[in-house]
Amino acid sequence: MNEQTQAATVRVFIALAPPDDAKEELVRELRPAYEAYPRMRWNRVEDWHITLAFLGELPVGAAALLRAPLADLAAAGRPVRLALRGGGHFDERVLWSGIDGDLDGLHLLAAGVRGVVKECGIAFEDRPLRPHLTLARARRGDPSGAVGAAAGLAAFTGRPWEAGRLHLVGSNIGRGPGPIHYRDIEAWDFGGGGS
Repeated sequence: MNEQTQAATVRVFIALAPPDDAKEELVRELRPAYEAYPRMRWNRVEDWHITLAFLGELPVGAAALLRAPLADLAAAGRPVRLALRGGGHFDERVLWSGIDGDLDGLHLLAAGVRGVVKECGIAFEDRPLRPHLTLARARRGDPSGAVGAAAGLAAFTGRPWEAGRLHLVGSNIGRGPGPIHYRDIEAWDFGGGGS
């Protein structure tokens, strides 16, 4: 990807984020795994999120089209009560924490978000929602970290919390070396307000 393409596009997703105290609770639970599996590529805690719709690489203008309808969706919506619970792995490589709580409300919110994206004429892969929080990735050929850390999270049950904001997020995936970083393009409080 050349610099001109990078400047004209952004990798985008729409998500919810746990509050800091819920993330800190999970960090305490993960401490043994951090020490036992240092070769894992651990995601930055401040970047933990629950993806509602992954849109991929979009022209910057397309991301801007989403702002007003997502703001309206959030203003008309209500916070979703969730909790972090347990853990698992995808393909023995990707470690995740599960999501518990108002899963019906979460699925309805995701359907609303995806409806907005479609109404804006933005094509994306509309895969079924599998609510989770991605925590880390094992290096190729070394799945023991994801499998072992997932086993360590099996009994974890976090406290309930409200996801009170909807986030339109951009990422730097594929844009050079170093860890993945996410940034809010914009975020909106449910029931009104915005950033």
